Order: sequence, then structure tokens, then C-alpha cells
Amino acid sequence: MMMRTNNASSPEVFILLGFSARPSLEPILFILVSIFYVVSIVGNSIIILVSCMDVRLHTPMYFFLTNLSFLDLSFSTSIVPQLLVNLWGPQKTISYGGCVAQFYVSHWLGATECVLLAVMAYDRYAAICRPLHYSAIMHPQLCVCLAFISWFGGLLTSMVGSTLTMMLPLCGKNHIDHFFCEMPLIMQLACVDTSLNELEMYLASFIFVVLPLGLILISYGHIARAVLKIKSAEGRRKAFNTCSSHVAVVSLFYGSIIFMYLQPAKSNSHEKGKFIALFYTVVTPMLNPLIYTLRNKDVKRALRQYLVSKSHYMRVLMLFYFYNIKRLM
Repeated sequence: MMMRTNNASSPEVFILLGFSARPSLEPILFILVSIFYVVSIVGNSIIILVSCMDVRLHTPMYFFLTNLSFLDLSFSTSIVPQLLVNLWGPQKTISYGGCVAQFYVSHWLGATECVLLAVMAYDRYAAICRPLHYSAIMHPQLCVCLAFISWFGGLLTSMVGSTLTMMLPLCGKNHIDHFFCEMPLIMQLACVDTSLNELEMYLASFIFVVLPLGLILISYGHIARAVLKIKSAEGRRKAFNTCSSHVAVVSLFYGSIIFMYLQPAKSNSHEKGKFIALFYTVVTPMLNPLIYTLRNKDVKRALRQYLVSKSHYMRVLMLFYFYNIKRLM
């Protein structure tokens, strides 16, 4: 393998082993991942478009949902195209620059989503527990500020953690037992002590995974108590429907990443971990718009009205989206 002349510790390319141990599985994964990715792009694009075009959806909830959809689009796009290339043929390489960009971006967007989901939980808390003061609490300036904190906080932790990781000497090691580049896997290749990097990763995991999850649980604890105080069954059902989509998205996201990111950086990679990572990088971004479109009356109504009033192209796009959904279900 050719090495960089200016830095012997940095390989020219990385080899992503991915699912190469199961070559018969790769064509099946290529087809499934391609379908999931297309459905994810279409579904999240539709949510962004409808949320921007329909004036009735210009609320804090849909503002944060638009951010979540854009984030899912970006996260999938940072990983899936390279995954498809590696699944398609025998070539399993990614350039050094591509690998660095991938773990910078994936770390940034992953941390951002953790904070954004906590912000969305606070929005639901304000809507159900403080309904009379909701407009005053979740005013536009605060919503923009909270979204900015989510994106900037994720970027900041990515810049720190990823830069520390990039500074590690790899001594020519370039085989990554995964289908994409991420910090813990690069740290496993290091030929020096990584205690500082592991400490930073654990600290970042606490701040950007554990704390947001704690805030989400606290918010929904207050929400559950408020819902139980509602006397009418219709009122409880309406309050539950307001939060059910977000609860489903949080469960999918945190259920799949906790195993991946709260484990020691030097632990061995397992096939199970790869499939869990495949779930949260490919399946979850596809399911999020599905959950919000099928469980949300406002979005479904806006979609129907948009389909009636807009062009034939939009109708074809929507038919293609739901056709793929039916094939997957």
C-alpha cells in the first residue's frame, strides 16, 4: 500500500471490510440499502417541502421536524453512497480525505440529532404542560436559537473529537472492520496510547447522548403526569397522538446508538454491531418521515392538498414514495 510521503503514519486509503466476510449477502444489501436510501430522500424531502409551503405548518413543532428531516438526509448521504459503492463490487477502499470527512460529518450530525430530539421533547412538554403559555415560551427567536445550539454544539464536539482522532499516528494500519469511518474505529488503529481520546469520547457521549436522553425522559415524565390529569378520554388520546411520533423516533434512534457509542473504543467489532449501525444509518432516516406522515393528521392533510393543487410531477413523486413503502411493509 502506498503511503503519504509527508506523513508515514497516514495511509493513502482505508479499506472498509464492511460485509465482505459474507459476500453472498452483499447483493441483497445493495438492493435493500438502495431502496431505503431513495425512500429516505423522497420522504424527508417531502416533509421539508410541505412544512415550508403550508402556512399552517409554520409552527415550532414543524420547524424542528424540518431540521430533523434535513439532518437525516445529510446523515444518510454522508455514508450510504460510499456503502453502495463498496457493496457493488470488490473495491472496498475509501480515500484518506473521504474517510476523514465521513467521520467528521457523521459525528457532527449524530451529536446534533441527540440535542435536537431533546429540544423537540421540550417543545412537546411546553405544548402539553403549558398550553396557555406555549406561544410565549416557544417564540420564533427561541426556536431558531435552540436549533442553532443543536447544530453548533454537534459541530463543536465533532471538531474537537475528530481532530484529536485525526492526530493519532496509525503506523500504516488501514483496515477498518466496518462499512464506514467513525471515531472509535479509527482509534482502534492507533499505535499509541489513546487514553486522552477515549476520555474525550466518554465525556462527549455523556454530554451529547446521556444528558439529552435524560432531558427527554424528564420532559416525558412531566407530559405523562399531565396527560393522566386530563379527565376526558378524547383529551388524553389527542395529547398522546401529539407525542407518539416523537416517542417512536426517539426510541428508534437511542435504541440503536446506545450500544454503538457507549462501548470502549478498543472493544472488538462484531457483526451484530455492523447491522445495528446499518439500521440507524439507513433504516431509521427512512422510517422517520414514514412515522410522521402516517401518524400525523396535519402532515397528511397538507400532503393531500398539495397533491391536488400542484403539478403532475409531485403526484408521481408521492406515488413512487408510497409504492416503495408498501413494498417494504
